[in-house]
Amino acid sequence: MMWVYFLEQKSEAFSFFKQFKAYGEKQSGYNLKMLRTDRGGEFTSNEFSEFCKTNGIKRELMASYTPQKNGVVERRNRTIVEMARSMLKAKGLPNVFWAEAIHTSVFILNRSPTKSVKDMTPFEAWHGFKPKVDFFKIFGCIAYAHVPS
Repeated sequence: MMWVYFLEQKSEAFSFFKQFKAYGEKQSGYNLKMLRTDRGGEFTSNEFSEFCKTNGIKRELMASYTPQKNGVVERRNRTIVEMARSMLKAKGLPNVFWAEAIHTSVFILNRSPTKSVKDMTPFEAWHGFKPKVDFFKIFGCIAYAHVPS
């Protein structure tokens, strides 16, 4: 299962990580035990390290300038970005809709079969029931909002 958070600045990573941790633990009923990140400044601050120590989260920092060590995440990020770019280009939409396209890509991928989760979608593995997809529309299609009188 994937989640995406949109940051204006890298310095916001710590506060969003705390939100994600609380959400993930509450939803799953399990505590976060390990965190694997690159050595970006947003992940190596004293505040971030102390938080992880206090909460019993083991840190695994990847070697600098070796994204191939975290190949699964790098490939997934590339897939998301390529999907978003394709959706925007297919409909001739400007890059101002980038965040919507990224969000939609993650939404679709969570409801699509993967090799890592056998005979289920990531959504189904996380929530325990099949996702509804009957409401899916083509990204960028014309839509009308009904405003009740």
